[in-house]
Amino acid sequence: MSSTPITKETYLEWYKSMLLMRKFEEKAGQLYGQQKIRGFCHLYIGQEAVVAGAMSVLRPEDSMITAYRDHAHAIAKGVTANAAMAELYGKITGCSKGKGGSMHFFSKEHKFMGGHGIVGGQIPLGAGIAFAEKYNGTDNVCVCYMGDGAVRQGAFNEALNMAMLWKLPVIFVCENNGYAMGTSVARTTNMLDIYKMGHGFDMPSAPVDGMDVVAVHNAMDEAVQRARSGEGPTFLEMRTYRYKGHSMSDPAKYRTKEELEDYKGRDPLITTKAAIAEKKYADENWFAEVEAEVKKTIDECVKFAEESPYPEPDELYKDVYVQEDYPFITD
Repeated sequence: MSSTPITKETYLEWYKSMLLMRKFEEKAGQLYGQQKIRGFCHLYIGQEAVVAGAMSVLRPEDSMITAYRDHAHAIAKGVTANAAMAELYGKITGCSKGKGGSMHFFSKEHKFMGGHGIVGGQIPLGAGIAFAEKYNGTDNVCVCYMGDGAVRQGAFNEALNMAMLWKLPVIFVCENNGYAMGTSVARTTNMLDIYKMGHGFDMPSAPVDGMDVVAVHNAMDEAVQRARSGEGPTFLEMRTYRYKGHSMSDPAKYRTKEELEDYKGRDPLITTKAAIAEKKYADENWFAEVEAEVKKTIDECVKFAEESPYPEPDELYKDVYVQEDYPFITD
């Protein structure tokens, strides 16, 4: 059970944050269809509880790193909708100065250590961030997200082994939405319980209902307590679902309509809203105000992105090395 109390404010914040994530992604999908956003674009619609439930136990000083489905993670960690949308547009005002795009959001200020395009590439980086925290004597933790396809990479096993050996303050979170691109978990392994892979390293590991924000909160809180107290890492399999395809180019014909509708019946926004109403934490006026506020935020971020300038050509040579005048970049 959680040591971080779940209060009225917790529920209200969960709903507000998940609604912002949802509406941002819906708008991103719409703008992609209008060719305002180019390149790859992987939407998070349906998986919002996995991030919202983690944020209610994390501190601003804690780090987060993930793969390329990264918009919601960055926004949850403090990246503004303006900076996020501008990045999707490739504008200089984006969180990665318009040079990262959808898959490479980043914010040093908010300790969001990036979305990463290489499958599983972020996993050893997450362990490394946790090593730095331990080396520097902090009690900060790193949450390292990955998809169910990434656990087939050798780097996953190597990172878990080292993290457990050195008792690093890292929480590995597999967001198991059932499909690695269009390949179901059942087609890639005989062991469908992904969390059991952590047992091979004697790492505390567990399955979590990733559609239930309370379950995510409780599991993450226990893992964070372990990490902060020096007991080492945890591996959590968050069983969740994405309502859209793997990316905007994916029609998702590999799954049935019945499966999709079943998960939509467990939508974390719907169940959280119902819990708030049942507990009498808020009325319909509050929900209407939040929806209006989120709509305004989304409208403003699109306007901001539209009006922001593109990077100048010389930006190509910046942010490559820490040393700004590094002599071997240009002639």
